[in-house]
This record gives sequence, C-alpha cells and structure tokens, in this order.
Amino acid sequence: MKEFCSPVYNIRAVPVEKVVANSYNPNIVAPPEMKLLELSIWEDGYTMPCVCYYDAEGDVYELVDGYHRYQVLKTSRRIYEREKGLLPVSVIEKDISNRMASTIRHNRARGTHNIELMSEIIAELSRANMSDQWIMRHIGMERDELLRLKQITGLAELFADKEFSTGEAQDRV
Repeated sequence: MKEFCSPVYNIRAVPVEKVVANSYNPNIVAPPEMKLLELSIWEDGYTMPCVCYYDAEGDVYELVDGYHRYQVLKTSRRIYEREKGLLPVSVIEKDISNRMASTIRHNRARGTHNIELMSEIIAELSRANMSDQWIMRHIGMERDELLRLKQITGLAELFADKEFSTGEAQDRV
C-alpha cells in the first residue's frame, strides 16, 4: 500500500487561465475583506495554496478551496504581473461528492458560509444518494443542523423514505 502524502507537499504553479471555479462554494467574502486579502497577498505573497481537483479530460483545475485567493490573482493587475499569472495549487483526487464535502470542511474551519448555498449542497449530496450519516460525518455537522438545511431547500425528496419520531423516541436519520 502506498504511503499517504499530503497534497501540500506537491504544490503546482498553475496558469490562472487553467483554473475554474466550482459551482457549489457557499463561502462569501465582503468587499472590505477582499481588499484586505488583496493587500495581504501583495504584502506577504501567497502563503497558502488553493486546493483543486485536476480534470485531465478538460485540462483544467477545478477549485475546491481558495476561490477568493484565485479571484485576487484574476482581478489584481499588480499581483497577476508579480506572480506571472501563476496560482499556487495543491491537488486532491476525489469524486464530486467528496470535493463538495472538502469545500464545506475548509469553509467551516474558517467559520463562515452562506446558508442558502450550503442547503443546496446538502440537496445535491442527497440527490447523489449520500446518506445523512455520510453527510454528517464528512461535512462535520449535527443531525439537527442537517435537518434545518434540508428544510430550507423545501424539497420533499430529501425526506423520502425517512422515518421520523416524536421527541419521546430516539431520532432516526
């Protein structure tokens, strides 16, 4: 069995034109914080790589984490020029459901994410037949939070084939 090696030990300098955003990142950064991020990258350089999945068929790197660092490189002329248009990237090899879970874990570790987009990810994972246990374990959430996020989407299909109980019995999800 091959020994595990964290992706951070193999950082790639990727032309920003080969990097694409994912469609599911619920993280939002306000304009003042984006200005601070641009200043931080200008003053300190890129101190953390973006996390991507490499799609060999399309020869593109899909972002899993680091969208705002990526945006800074795309929108700040001075940083783009200094970095020669290259974005530091670490690559993970995961299927789409696990990439979504990785995105959420990265965002939650920083403490902020958009509830509406988060509930859409829960809906997408449910449609991909990920069990509630899988979602809770891989995204790091409690049963009641998962239920609230499912309720936000208003999709009855997310509750199909689920057994619910009153507060007297142990909950089953």
